[in-house]
Amino acid sequence: MSHTVGRSLMGGLGNNFSNLRSTSSEITCSSFLSQQQRTSIQMRTVLKVVDNSGAKKVMCIQALKGKKGARLGDSIIASVKEAMPNGKVKKGKVVYGVVVRAAMQRGRCDGSEVKFDDNAVVLVDKQGQPIGTRVFGPVPHELRQKKHVKILTLAEHIA
Repeated sequence: MSHTVGRSLMGGLGNNFSNLRSTSSEITCSSFLSQQQRTSIQMRTVLKVVDNSGAKKVMCIQALKGKKGARLGDSIIASVKEAMPNGKVKKGKVVYGVVVRAAMQRGRCDGSEVKFDDNAVVLVDKQGQPIGTRVFGPVPHELRQKKHVKILTLAEHIA
């Protein structure tokens, strides 16, 4: 193991690719397909709402950051598709939201990657303040860099 310490990062990556090639093609094909399904949140993506604002599901109208779509921590404009009858937001209302969980993987500074099972959003107003008073489920700590500290304080679990 001591001989791999001085090796560069690219050398380590190249070594992994050669190991990958030697394994069966069936495994590489399935991992490639699972990566193909994981795309960024774009127009017409249906997201789960994980706060107590009253909405259950929203559909993304526009990603506010890039042309490719929204990723973890990005803001979107969405239309409410399902809502609870006595909630703060009603069905058909256009709302702003922050993506708190995305199925697309995102690399972290320490080399690990984070990805979730579902696409989830927390509804916010135009100033970025959350509409609900609780946030359910895990929320990644990358939201701190994106200036959504208020959502992190409401979250029950920070991943």
